[in-house]
Amino acid sequence: MVGAGIFSLPARFGGATGPFGAIVAWLIAGGGMLMLAFVFQSLAIRKPDLDAGIYAYAKAGFGNYLGFAAAFGFWAGTCLGNTTYFVLIKSTLGAVFPIFGDGNTPQAVAASSVILWAFHFMILRGIKEAAFINKVVTIAKILPIFLFIIIVAFAFKADLFTGSFWGGGAYNAGEVFNQVRSTMLVTVFVFIGIEGASVYSRFAKRREDVGWATVMGFIGVLCLLVLVTLLPYGVMLRPELAELRQPSMAGVLRFIVGDWGAWFVSVGLIVSVLGAYLAWSLLAAEVLYSASKSELVPKWLGIENKNQVPVAALWLTNILVQVFLISTLFAQEAFNLALEMTSAMTLIPYVLVAGYALKLTLTRETYLSGDRDRGWDLTWAGIATIYTIFMIVAGGLTHVLLSCILFAPGTLLFIFARREQARQVFTAAEIAIFAVILGGAGIGIYALATGVIAI
Repeated sequence: MVGAGIFSLPARFGGATGPFGAIVAWLIAGGGMLMLAFVFQSLAIRKPDLDAGIYAYAKAGFGNYLGFAAAFGFWAGTCLGNTTYFVLIKSTLGAVFPIFGDGNTPQAVAASSVILWAFHFMILRGIKEAAFINKVVTIAKILPIFLFIIIVAFAFKADLFTGSFWGGGAYNAGEVFNQVRSTMLVTVFVFIGIEGASVYSRFAKRREDVGWATVMGFIGVLCLLVLVTLLPYGVMLRPELAELRQPSMAGVLRFIVGDWGAWFVSVGLIVSVLGAYLAWSLLAAEVLYSASKSELVPKWLGIENKNQVPVAALWLTNILVQVFLISTLFAQEAFNLALEMTSAMTLIPYVLVAGYALKLTLTRETYLSGDRDRGWDLTWAGIATIYTIFMIVAGGLTHVLLSCILFAPGTLLFIFARREQARQVFTAAEIAIFAVILGGAGIGIYALATGVIAI
């Protein structure tokens, strides 16, 4: 979960809202995501046979096509997330090397492409070696975040914090809602990864560890996110925070201690983002690999090399990341667009997982008569379902249409898999769902072509 997003929070929130709106946003996001964490914890215990996590639950609850949609949405969202890492690295270097600009210049894309394929061939040598590197990186990236929190806490001024508390706008419910709404997708983005233990659950020796890792990981990350968001309001004015270039955490530390602080955070960010990219490349390949074993995508995506790396899935993952990197050349705000689209795509499988947990409690499947856990599980699943649907709505129609543009051609993988198995491609209900996706894709393409949607 701790990757690129946390380093961008001061400016993202400073440009959207004040401390009060930030607190409301984290209460909503923290509460909703905690319920989702409880859902993953419950499903890990109640459905131990579903060991591929996020898409397996959707398939079990709602059929093959929505199972595929969960897998594809998570995978495509992961590829978009990996794109944000490269954009942020080059934006960070752009403060020293202007040719990299905000991370979406031709030079930035070329340099990112070199890193992309260097990591690709390193991962092909073996997952165990890559996992070891990720452990080292995890320790290294946490240090600058802790130092940032300590320094900003000592420099904190209560009068600055209270001066921008209401966000500078009219204090009414509508204004607060608009402020909070503009932060919703970034709060989803920084929590993406909460399902990581579930995705890798087939490797767990004890199913209980999957749920424990999910909940404790969530709580630890939430504390970091809230501190990194709120403390900067006590050292800089909100308009100053909003104007910081990304990574804005570096700009806050530069304001307090000078250039060395910005350098320290920037180095930490690069380490963090490269580590996060490594972890998410493995996670994305694992999703496609598992989906192929469940016959939701073609069998060739389940091919492994001699080092037990899902080689075909890894190739397709990094090819898509390369396509997204090239597309950033045409985006005005490449980082923000990729961040928001990552969230929008990942919310689809989150809705389906929460919905499956809700379905289990309503049908009493896996629950004995008088089971006390059912009431709690029903509450958690209900809130998680409402929260994830609300986040999709709050993200806006634009992201839904752009998501349809990705889902429509992506469905070819599902069609090829069903024909490979000589099975009926769609049920009647699935045809209706696919028709809605095609319609959304058509509207989205038209909107892009006419400038109604600008990226």
